[in-house]
Amino acid sequence: MNTGTALVISAHSADFVWRCGGAIALHQQKGIDVTVVCLSYGERGESAKLWKQEGMTLDRVKTERRKEAESAAAALGVADIQFLDCGDYPLQLDRDEKFRLVDVIRKVQPGFILTHSKYDPYNTDHMYASELTLEARMIAQAWGHNPGEKVLGAPQVYLFEPHQTEQMAWKPDVFLDITPVWDRKWAAIQCMQGQEHLWHYYENVGENRGNHFRRNSGGQSGGRDCRYAEGFQSVFPRTVDEL
Repeated sequence: MNTGTALVISAHSADFVWRCGGAIALHQQKGIDVTVVCLSYGERGESAKLWKQEGMTLDRVKTERRKEAESAAAALGVADIQFLDCGDYPLQLDRDEKFRLVDVIRKVQPGFILTHSKYDPYNTDHMYASELTLEARMIAQAWGHNPGEKVLGAPQVYLFEPHQTEQMAWKPDVFLDITPVWDRKWAAIQCMQGQEHLWHYYENVGENRGNHFRRNSGGQSGGRDCRYAEGFQSVFPRTVDEL
């Protein structure tokens, strides 16, 4: 069921841009308010370009990363982006920080949640964020957690595409056409100045997934046209009335 809201849980402040920026922009355009939660700024492990500048400090890196993420969110049409500032490499949340995330989930009451793949040996922050998302979703559903609050229903959790899918045990079962909002995603990608080396990689990913969308929508025998797409893996069974 779509509640008119959605939630993205991003380990670092750039992840949501590469991996589901198109989904964010598309749903915002459809009138679905998307909240983005960045668990960290990626200030230690994903800001090499900034750290190479002379005299750089941790606070300055965080400030720059926040500016980039806020600009990217604006390009995607997002009004609500939140930074929990829990630190990265490693990303770890204590009990109170986990409850802060649960508070966000209950407030947003998302129709669906987007987050990282379950496995990522290159970046354990990503798979920790995935595990954390499922844990927080579970707590938000518990009637005994902060009794009297509105509990969460059962939103689908979609795992967005990791960097090297072959190594991540990630198998997409949903392709989303983001062609109508590609210009917004590309603008958001270019906001991430600290990771410019990833820009064209994710442009290529979008094009390749567009090919997969065309093929799986009917191929040359009459499939839908699609230039750019994003892939997702659903965690829970989907309930339908027709196929």
